[in-house]
Amino acid sequence: CMNSILPVSYAWGNFSILAVGIWAIVQRDSLDAITMFLTGLLLTVLTDIIHISIFYPPYGYLSDARRFSLGMAIFSLLLKPVSCCLVYRMYRERGGE
Repeated sequence: CMNSILPVSYAWGNFSILAVGIWAIVQRDSLDAITMFLTGLLLTVLTDIIHISIFYPPYGYLSDARRFSLGMAIFSLLLKPVSCCLVYRMYRERGGE
């Protein structure tokens, strides 16, 4: 997010889901918070794929900082399904059906 290769909407989407995730962790008895967090994570997986595929520059136009930034964005995208599984387990523990 610190490099300007991806649009501002990428950062806003991920940081807002981070805030909802903190809310879901703090309120342990709220099923709505964990549902919103799981839904938001699933939506950010889709939007991250779209952002990375549209804004990935052609070969030869990447500096080291931009390459690192895109690598971290791809790594974050690869870890989101694991996060979704863990959040789904939390959802089931809180009484979700």
